[in-house]
Amino acid sequence: MPAEPIVEIDARHGLPDGLVERAAPTVLRGLVARWPMAQAGAASGRDAIAYLRRFDRGATVPAMVAPAEAGGRLTHDDALTGFTFHYEQRPLAQVFDALLAMAGQPAAPTLYVGSSTLDTYLPGFAAENSLQLPAAAPLASIWIGNRSRIPTHQDLPDNIACVVAGRRRVTLFPPEQLRNLYIGPLDATPAGQPVSLADPAAPDLARFPRFAQALAQAQVAELEPGDAVFIPSMWWHHMEGLADINVLVNYWWRRTPAWMDTPMNALMLALMTVRDLPVEQRATWQEMFRHYVFEADADTAAHIPAQARRVLDPIDDGLARELRARLLQRLNR
Repeated sequence: MPAEPIVEIDARHGLPDGLVERAAPTVLRGLVARWPMAQAGAASGRDAIAYLRRFDRGATVPAMVAPAEAGGRLTHDDALTGFTFHYEQRPLAQVFDALLAMAGQPAAPTLYVGSSTLDTYLPGFAAENSLQLPAAAPLASIWIGNRSRIPTHQDLPDNIACVVAGRRRVTLFPPEQLRNLYIGPLDATPAGQPVSLADPAAPDLARFPRFAQALAQAQVAELEPGDAVFIPSMWWHHMEGLADINVLVNYWWRRTPAWMDTPMNALMLALMTVRDLPVEQRATWQEMFRHYVFEADADTAAHIPAQARRVLDPIDDGLARELRARLLQRLNR
C-alpha cells in the first residue's frame, strides 16, 4: 500500500496559528523560500556550498563516512555489532570540497555532517536566515551531506526541518507504530536515538513482516529548497537526501520545563527495575504507574495535606534537583 501524503499548507507568509498544538505532521511549502541560503540552494548545490563558506571560521566537525556499498544508509551493520559508517573529524571546508568533488559520481561514498549547532559552526548564518517560531529559544542545527538515508527514529522535541539545498524525502510513522517498526538496540545506537531496522526504501517483509502494517500508516513528502516539515514530538521519521548536495536546517524545542529529564531515562530505569519482576509484581507496578503517572489528576493526592505532598505536587526546579541527587545516590550504592 503506498504511503499517504503528509498534509500540506502554503507557508510562504509564515507559520499558521496553532500548528504545534495540533501535533499533526505538516508540510510547510515555501516557509523559508526567502532565505538567501534557500535561494542559493535552489540555484545549485555549488551555489549552496559557496554561500555556506561565507560563515566558515575554520571549524572541525564530526562527519559520518560510509562506503558506496552502504547505499547511503547510515545505520547498524547486519550483525548489529557495529555500523555501516565511521566517524571522522574533518574541517568543514574539507567537507565542502569533498561534496563538490563527489557530485555527479554514480557510486560515491556517503559523507554526512549531522546535527551541527548553527551558531557554533557557522556563526552569522542565523542572522541572515531566521525563522519566527513558537519557542523562545529553539536549538538550531544544520545537516550537510550527499545522498543519504537516515534510519527511522524519533526525537523528544518538536521539530521544524527546513530544506535549503537539494531534495529530501520524509517518511513519517505515528508513535503507536513502535511494535511494527522493529526497533534496534536502545543503548547502542547510530547517532544517539534507537532506530528501526526495517528500511522503508527497500522493505524486507520476510524478515520484518509487521513492517507492512507500519507502511500502511506511513505519510510521505518530498521537499525542495524553501520547503519545511513540522514533525511533532515522538513521531518516527525516515530522512533521505536525494541530491548530490543536500543541506537542511532544523529547529528543536520542548514544551516542558527546563528541569525535566528525558523520559528515556525512566524507560532505562524501568528496564533495570521493573521488566524482569515476576508477572504478578509487574502487574502491580503497572497499576502504580497508571495511578501516579499516566492517569494522575487532582484526586491522586487530594487526601494528603498540601504541605506533605512533596513529589505528588507539581515538581519545580528545586525539587527536581533534590530528587535527581537522591536517585544518583541510590544508583551509585
